[in-house]
Amino acid sequence: MSELREEIEKRRTFAIISHPDAGKTTLTEKFLLYGGAINLAGSVKGKATARHAVSDWMEIEKQRGISVTSSVLQFSYGGCCINILDTPGHQDFSEDTYRTLMAADSAVMVIDASKGVEAQTKKLFKVCTLRHIPIFTFINKMDRDAMDTFALLDDIEKNLGIETCPMNWPIGSGKAFKGVYDRQNQEILTYDGTEKGTKEGTESRIPFDDEAAVEQKIGKDALENLKDEIDLMDGASAEFDLDTVRAGQLTPVFFGSALMNFGVETFLTHFLEMALPPTPRVSDKGEIDPVENAFSAFVFKIQANMNKAHRDRIAFMRICSGKYVSDMDVRHVQSGRTGRLQQPQQLMASDRKVIQEAYAGDIIGVFDPGLYSIGDTLCDPSYSFRYEGIPTFAPEHFARVRQVDTMKRDQFVKGITQIAQEGAIQIFKELGSGMEEIIAGVVGMLQLDVLKFRLESEYNVEIRLDVLPYEHIRWIRSNADVRKITGTTDMKRVEDMKGNPLLLFINPWSVQMVLERNEGLVLEEFSRD
Repeated sequence: MSELREEIEKRRTFAIISHPDAGKTTLTEKFLLYGGAINLAGSVKGKATARHAVSDWMEIEKQRGISVTSSVLQFSYGGCCINILDTPGHQDFSEDTYRTLMAADSAVMVIDASKGVEAQTKKLFKVCTLRHIPIFTFINKMDRDAMDTFALLDDIEKNLGIETCPMNWPIGSGKAFKGVYDRQNQEILTYDGTEKGTKEGTESRIPFDDEAAVEQKIGKDALENLKDEIDLMDGASAEFDLDTVRAGQLTPVFFGSALMNFGVETFLTHFLEMALPPTPRVSDKGEIDPVENAFSAFVFKIQANMNKAHRDRIAFMRICSGKYVSDMDVRHVQSGRTGRLQQPQQLMASDRKVIQEAYAGDIIGVFDPGLYSIGDTLCDPSYSFRYEGIPTFAPEHFARVRQVDTMKRDQFVKGITQIAQEGAIQIFKELGSGMEEIIAGVVGMLQLDVLKFRLESEYNVEIRLDVLPYEHIRWIRSNADVRKITGTTDMKRVEDMKGNPLLLFINPWSVQMVLERNEGLVLEEFSRD
């Protein structure tokens, strides 16, 4: 048990969240550099010949310079085994991010120093607070002109409703950026000559009480301004309390520049000291302790065609308790089947490595023959419990999907069904129509572009998308016969791929009108399946 506990307590599993372009992927790559997982950082944007970010493996991500799927990255640093869940920053893929956060024990929030808290940051932060997971803040791009530091902290506290505790303090910004003041060690930390894409650079640490040396390094005006700000900060900011941080009520704040590799290692080191190892998870049989219980895991993501040559499907699982060893039998609770996980792997974006063992906190990918669904539980055959489910977001945009070449019907049905099983889109059909008319529902319109791109590139099927005016969807929870429901002129009757009846509406007031016209009808905004 002691060896098992030691291995599990080494694990740190966290998600990185941010608004698009805040520098999340760049920060991720710098972490990988320090862990020795890669030797040269990629560039998310730039010329066609530029290297692409290691976490952006899908072709459309490389073309557009955005992350649209969650990547799983594992490396070791400072005696810890680190699992990073790099999430899509684009708001159209917030559902994928939500599922990923279900697999994380903590979150790193990246904020652009010139913009403060942005819309997508607010949405993702709300998901974190629902799960009460610890949040660690990295205020990025200090090498560019930034908002006033006190205004940034005030922005976080007012917009996100969480107290802040700055662990270091920036000295200037943009061209005047000199470094940071380390509050804990009372030192000035400066860098000279850092190179884009590398971890090399000259680091200087100067005791703050050595005023002559500090003044020589940052200048008299910057020193006087820093003294004033430190006095204000000490009186205004919340005191650091690790228990409050781990309860998700206080966020430690660090300043730096991921692009210039300034402050990244300091942040990583402190984060690993403060972040929790794997914690108990809620199931229908109570909390499952990561050390005391045998192997258990849940599926939080399914990705098809990561390997184009084999057209495979990978189910990503978060191990919640115990240890996985190769060739062990596990129970798939939803189907009741017991068997061995096929081709268990750990992943570095699209690169894979077959594993012999893994522990609570680790993320593994297994070959999925079509058995798994998002939210499924796997466990030791002597157990039978289910982890709490992962809710499905209600789509906000709908489009009729038509294939151009009707001779490729089988490829079309297979492709759209597999992509839907990943959870990126939801597909519906006319009541009793088979697969003749398919309607795709998405949270964001960009997901429709991804659907079109993937069907063409992965399944060789060209489609046409006719955007529909529906904006509201309701699942029917009563025993009403959907065909006999008295509807409105803007209502459409459909069913999902499991045969559940649903109603689509153009206008929000039509929902209430239908409820009033049909006594006993119960409609819900989310799927419980």
